[in-house]
This record gives sequence, structure tokens and C-alpha cells, in this order.
Amino acid sequence: MSRDLNTEYQDTEDRRYAYDFDYIHRDYMIRALAGQFRPGNALEMGCYHGEFTRKLLQVFDEVTVLEGASDLIEIARRNVNDARATFILGRFEEADPGQRFDNIFLVHTLEHLSEPQPVLKRVREWLKPGGRLFVVVPNANAASRQIAVGMGLIDFNAAVTEGERKHGHRCTYSLDTLEHEVRQAGFRIGQRGGILFKPLANFQFDAAHRAGIIDQAFFEGCYQLGMKYPDLTASIYVVCEA
Repeated sequence: MSRDLNTEYQDTEDRRYAYDFDYIHRDYMIRALAGQFRPGNALEMGCYHGEFTRKLLQVFDEVTVLEGASDLIEIARRNVNDARATFILGRFEEADPGQRFDNIFLVHTLEHLSEPQPVLKRVREWLKPGGRLFVVVPNANAASRQIAVGMGLIDFNAAVTEGERKHGHRCTYSLDTLEHEVRQAGFRIGQRGGILFKPLANFQFDAAHRAGIIDQAFFEGCYQLGMKYPDLTASIYVVCEA
């Protein structure tokens, strides 16, 4: 079935596509992954409004963005407003970025793919020798998600909820299924982990933060605890080489 990528990122009545928590979370993603970055250029697959693109431009001199939603390309291009960023409109299954990359980022994107394997195998061809693929996905086993299962709000940890489905999610990964996915495509995993212990849902984090109940020190504590208990974090990641 054909998908309209320009509608999947829209907020719905019961669920926002991006919360304040998501933007705070991105800073910790960079922090967790930075030690594995390779010198050179970068490809970002999927950009939303360009917030993560801006963070990548603080690290890399050249960033190419491949995005399937024309509306998001225009929003991100305006928000980034940097000549070092190149934007390409195209679906991952069909597009050709025209060069190879030292670093490729699939950040909260893999779970949106109807058929991940063909895309991951194409990504292998886009990596330079010694290049690295960084895959970050929402974690099925996040503490907040397991609490939601206990409350009867979600059927099981890895379920794709109706709200997630409307926003384009096709799968909810845990560390073992994420590792299996990338290995099936021929990648070697060099590092794995979790980012930010997550005791609350995104909207609860936002409400508590705005009310001053939690602060930056709390997020720092969640980051430190997430390194000890990656299976309970908001996001999980793997760093791969072809």
C-alpha cells in the first residue's frame, strides 16, 4: 500500500509526533555516539524538522540529508539554513545520494520502514571503507513502556500502538531484534547500548519538566543510569560497520 509521508509526521488528537523530551533526548544521542564518529562526511536518513541535522553540522563539515517527505525537506532546509547541508528528496528504497559516506545515521527512522532489509543492504553500498552506520530506535523494553503494559495501555512491550502506526511506525525494536535486523543485512556490530533511562512517558516528562518537578540534573541521572541498564532506556542503538 502506498504511503503518504507528508501526513505521517502530523500530530494526531491523542499523540504528538515530537515532544520536548525528544529534543532533549537528541543531545544525549550525540553524547552517547560521539566517541564512535569517523572523520569525514555524514548522511542523515530522515530529518523531521532538521534539529538533529543542525547537531550533526556541529560535528561534520558536510551533511547530506535524504528525506522522503517533501514538506519536511522544506521545513528542515529553512530551519538549518546552512550551505554545508545538502538535501535530497527521495525514498530510501529508490534514491541515490551520489556519493559514499564515512558516517550514516538512521535515527528514529528504522522503525518506520516497511521493509528494512532492502534499505539496510543499500546503505551498506553507501558506506566508505571503514565507515560506520549509527542506528537509534525507540526501545520496546523502556521502563515507561513496561509500566504501560502493566497498566493495560499496551498489549505487550513490542506492540505497535495505533498512535505509533498513524505516525508511520511499522516495528518496535528491542536490543536483540535490532541486532538481528542489522546482522541480517550483513553488518558487524561494534558497539551497542541504551540512551536515557525512561521511567515516564514523553508527555509525562514534558509536564514534569515544565512544572519544575524534574530538571537537567534529573536527565543527567537518567543518562547515567541508562548506561548501567540499557534495556530500560528510551532509545537503544548499535554502531555498525559493513
